[in-house]
Amino acid sequence: MSMRMSPARRRRGVNNTIAVVISAVMLFPVYWMVATALKPRGKILSAVPQFIPWPISLGNFQRALAKPHFWVFVRNSLTVTLSSVVLSLVIALFAAIAIARFRFAGRKVLLAILVLVQMIPAAAMVIPVYLMLRSINALDYVPGLVLTYMTFVLPFTIWTLRGFVDGVPVELEEAALVDGCGRFQMYVRVLLPLLMPGIVATSIFAFVNAWDDYLFAYVIMKSQGNYTLPVWLVSFKTSESVDYGAMIAASTIFSLPVLVFFLLVQRRLVGGMTSGAVKG
Repeated sequence: MSMRMSPARRRRGVNNTIAVVISAVMLFPVYWMVATALKPRGKILSAVPQFIPWPISLGNFQRALAKPHFWVFVRNSLTVTLSSVVLSLVIALFAAIAIARFRFAGRKVLLAILVLVQMIPAAAMVIPVYLMLRSINALDYVPGLVLTYMTFVLPFTIWTLRGFVDGVPVELEEAALVDGCGRFQMYVRVLLPLLMPGIVATSIFAFVNAWDDYLFAYVIMKSQGNYTLPVWLVSFKTSESVDYGAMIAASTIFSLPVLVFFLLVQRRLVGGMTSGAVKG
């Protein structure tokens, strides 16, 4: 007697198939980038697509890493990105707690401004930001670029963390204070672990926003020694030719820190939901 598949298993099979197809579509460009970076130079622009790179060649990576000032650009990108992430999270955390836990005049107006600011295209702010930084002598200055990235990241991080703070019952904080915790200890031991999913989510947004930006890094930074990696990627295109192999290899190298950062923090995204003050 043949066994018929139950409706629940059928739906689960359909959902799994859809998930696999969507994942394959999303991952294929990444695979194609890595595969192209591993192809020999003469096969990159071949009319016949080669889905599996063979023979594997590391020449593209060698030419990419041989570009002048590569490690200077890496240092600049890491400095700007990590500074933007840390400073944005610290400021946004205090601001989110203040907005969620205190009632003050102008609170609703501030929330509306946070939403409206996020609707402004970043490209529309290039000239105002440039003029502002020039007025304070912050052009071609790494802290000036950090300040610029923080300006665009803070509205989102404050808004996101405010929602997570609102989701934490006030009774947990009051119980910690009654049990003898100081206000600072209460924030560190009770509130902070419960906010970890929001902190991780906003840190990923801040990291990607600062790491991937090309426009502001190119406009604000004038000295080659202050350029970041997105500007380095453009250097593979000259008026005479484009080194596609080295450019794609450089794009692969450029994508690795984002992947590593996500792998480091993604466990905290789930762990923060079950740790903290609700733990026995």
